Amino acid sequence: MSSVKEMIEQGRTVLGIELGSTRIKAVLIDESHKPVASGDFEWENRLENGYWTYSLEDIWNGLRASYKALAADVKEKYGVTLTKIGAMGFSAMMHGYMAFNSRDELLVPFRTWRNSTTGPAARALTKLFNYNIPERWSIAHLYQAILNGEDHVKDVTFITTLAGYIHWKLTGEKVIGIGDAAGMFPIDVDKKNYNQTMADQFNALVAEKNYPWKLMDILPKILLAGENAGKLTKEGAALLDESGQLQPGIPLCPPEGDAGTGMAATNSVAVRTGNVSAGTSVFAMVVLEHELKNVHPEIDMVTTPDGSLVGMVHANNCTSDLNAWVGLFKEFSESFGIEVDMNRLFGVLYNKAMEGDTDCGGLLSYGYLSGENITGIEDGRPLFVRSPKSRFNLANFMRTHLYTALGALKIGMDILIKEEHVAIDSILGHGGLFKTKGVGQQILADAIGTPVSVMETAGEGGPWGMALLASYMLYKGDDESLEAYLANKVFGDNKGESLAPDPKGVEGFDQFIIRYKEGIAVEAAASQNVRQ
Repeated sequence: MSSVKEMIEQGRTVLGIELGSTRIKAVLIDESHKPVASGDFEWENRLENGYWTYSLEDIWNGLRASYKALAADVKEKYGVTLTKIGAMGFSAMMHGYMAFNSRDELLVPFRTWRNSTTGPAARALTKLFNYNIPERWSIAHLYQAILNGEDHVKDVTFITTLAGYIHWKLTGEKVIGIGDAAGMFPIDVDKKNYNQTMADQFNALVAEKNYPWKLMDILPKILLAGENAGKLTKEGAALLDESGQLQPGIPLCPPEGDAGTGMAATNSVAVRTGNVSAGTSVFAMVVLEHELKNVHPEIDMVTTPDGSLVGMVHANNCTSDLNAWVGLFKEFSESFGIEVDMNRLFGVLYNKAMEGDTDCGGLLSYGYLSGENITGIEDGRPLFVRSPKSRFNLANFMRTHLYTALGALKIGMDILIKEEHVAIDSILGHGGLFKTKGVGQQILADAIGTPVSVMETAGEGGPWGMALLASYMLYKGDDESLEAYLANKVFGDNKGESLAPDPKGVEGFDQFIIRYKEGIAVEAAASQNVRQ
């Protein structure tokens, strides 16, 4: 305890903060990369004028609240006021669109990754580039605004992601980590920069509009993991810490997306490794040995924080509807005067699912609170359906909702593994789905037919991964790669606990996914005929 106190007092700790879709969390780590304090703030996006968004007020209030909670945790545990930090880094949910004018004013409300409003733009750009452009990417949002004839586009001088925005305001630097940049515009992995050929194609596409900008002029500068990305300014320190105790001058690493921090937090930056992050949304990241043979709309091509090629399968929906059902069971219990601990309730219901039929007994559900581009659904409607012959019991009901949380992901992973024959040596799972030991982990292994490991540290998630990236910048040796730093200095022999696919579970999930694909027409009809 005294050594940690000394590290804090001497400014030898490292801070990572991640703005997730439902929580902003700050994690402070010591020189051995162990978390020593944390703070968080819960928030939620809102649907305004047809767009999922967070206001600037939401962003800064939440960021300050999470830092304040962290500082209070430091004070309570160690009796120290947090004033100096060795390094820090900020990450956030990837993709989306934040556009600013020459006066640094936000031109339209932040459009998050959750929006599925850019279909025409994404399809047109995918065809133009012969490269998959997902609906969530910043370039799709920009081009859709152009197609919509939105007046603000002519005034754009800078576009960035949420993490890039936070970093800019705290340091004055318009930069971005390469992994987060890969959710804005395609990356040339050899040059570690935006793809110039595609940028030229885009400029030619919109030339008739006579905008006063070229694409490369309005994108943030790309930096790699380990590079210095500026220092906390006096104004930035005041933005982050309302108490005025935090001193400026702290070095910041490049801001990253939540996909990149997930790779760092699971030691998944080496070729043939991967990870699956499962929470409000779910995504799989697999570090590739080479480019894919074909263009697949289900697979994003992004990078690790140090610029290696990654195949990413991203589904907008994962555990939100599942959590809502668990909440219903809690309400049911309370109606009988039974107070139930939520962690225990999740554990009981998740383990009950493992007693169900491996094909879920003919039950089917879609946890689509929002659209899902992998399955072509523009506007989600949570849905549960069964036939009169389905085996309707609690175990099958819960197993169905666990399966469907990974349904869209499995479709994309089947393309990577079965069509593109991508080799994967190890997959690590992290996020809320894996909190109940052995359940989400086994279901994911059965879904993708690959062994899945879960580490105790993976529960720390993205903010810890962001702190690791900041620590790498601060402490890396000469020519020490991110892969070597994580493998040797952070994780060592910690490989996690692994579960192999169960053959019956694999067969059952394959049967379920056939039913899942066939039922998409039902979900599509619900989205068209059931009002918001």
